[in-house]
Amino acid sequence: MAPSWLLGVVVCFASCAATVGAIELVSVDQEITIGREANAEVRKRTLTLRDRQVTAYVEALGQRLARAAPGAKYPYSFQVADYRELNAFSLPGGPVWVNRGVLAAAANESQVAAVMAHEIAHIAQRHSAGQLTNAIIARWSLTVLGAMLGNTGGSGAAQAAGALLTNGIFLKFSRDDEREADRVGLQIMTKAGWDPRGMIELLDLVRRQQARDPRAVGVFLSTHPAPEERLTAVRTAVGTRRGGLRDSAAFRSAKAHLRTLPAARSMPAT
Repeated sequence: MAPSWLLGVVVCFASCAATVGAIELVSVDQEITIGREANAEVRKRTLTLRDRQVTAYVEALGQRLARAAPGAKYPYSFQVADYRELNAFSLPGGPVWVNRGVLAAAANESQVAAVMAHEIAHIAQRHSAGQLTNAIIARWSLTVLGAMLGNTGGSGAAQAAGALLTNGIFLKFSRDDEREADRVGLQIMTKAGWDPRGMIELLDLVRRQQARDPRAVGVFLSTHPAPEERLTAVRTAVGTRRGGLRDSAAFRSAKAHLRTLPAARSMPAT
């Protein structure tokens, strides 16, 4: 049976949730713990690219962007999934995954930076913490809540992370979250030194890929709003700003090296 103080917390947050959306049950440290466990689960389910040159390049690019991120100093990490589709996602507390297909399709480094900055922004703005809070209030038991709050130790956190990951809690954000991730992502990539026009180009790339090969962006579109809905806002935010890094020898080298590797697989059907 759950302790009375825990029941009181749930009742309080459930009754307040409709009017105080900023309330969160999950601290930054707890978010990092849940994210670490979720990332371990993702690694079990995901075909990870095992290539030092490409993974080192993505890690270096990601860490440069992460240093420009606002908010808590999360232990950001960056992994490459060996899939051909255009997709990327973030997990609570720091892990970011980007598909090999993003690197293959991008015409310049600023487009890759845009993808990764958007995912970093989700973490920096604590969108996953909000999703976790909503899930706890709406769907999950006091046992899961206790695990998330550290009452049952690391094994409980692992079970909670697996359950929430299986149900897609970490992978779907609200439209407001997505708009904020675009806005903050633009700030991150600009502060880190990249040309913000890369985000416009990236969204246009997704739009063109959708028309040419819907399967290549199907997963991306299932977890992100359609690019048409975002292009206008991003164009307005970028305005007439110019300047910043658009490409690099490291990007061109990584992209050329990818072409020498065995072809990427398609993402498994879910």
